[in-house]
Amino acid sequence: MIRRKEFDKDLEELRSLLQQMGEHVKDALEGAINALQNLDTALAQEVVEADLQLNAMEDKIMEIGSRLIITQQPVAKDLRRIIVAFKISSDLERMGDLALDVAKATMRLQGQTLIKPLVDIPRMAEIVTIMIDEAIQSYLDENTDLAYKMAQDDDQVDQLYGAMINELYSYMVTKPETVSQAMLLTLVGRYIERIGDHATNIGESVVYLVTGSRPDLNE
Repeated sequence: MIRRKEFDKDLEELRSLLQQMGEHVKDALEGAINALQNLDTALAQEVVEADLQLNAMEDKIMEIGSRLIITQQPVAKDLRRIIVAFKISSDLERMGDLALDVAKATMRLQGQTLIKPLVDIPRMAEIVTIMIDEAIQSYLDENTDLAYKMAQDDDQVDQLYGAMINELYSYMVTKPETVSQAMLLTLVGRYIERIGDHATNIGESVVYLVTGSRPDLNE
């Protein structure tokens, strides 16, 4: 009984750390998008510097989970809970890196003005932020319905990304002087689109946790 209580306590710490990682990623993305919209390189630098906190949380999850596997030798769903924590923390860390890439893009634009008002990029980021919330909530509640909903959200992000690419390519053709910035903005769109993909990965991990089989939410 004592071992089970200790095990459950450590599992709860894993859940708490993953929730904190999710909040950190949301804050990083929000900061990165705000920095881009205002070409605020100081804010972009703050996003970059805060990334170390996310890495530390991922390391802590790996430490706790590895210790549990070695000392408790969990099986079935208990083992899946730890495996899923590893996978989700990896996805969240990668999402943080992609938010970091958005911030670094802003730093590369220092001294420039935006070639156009940003519309699709903030909208993509808004949907992706909702997806991050859904991803963490689906994990905490073991809610597979919410996990599957993320695939629909991801489709919206993909559509916005496609529209943004078409518009920026038109800019590059008609206004060659915009090519450098337009290419950088297409990369930013790609970074945000990839964050959505990682959120969908978390949804798949939740379905695996609950059912024991790993689906493809994009099917």
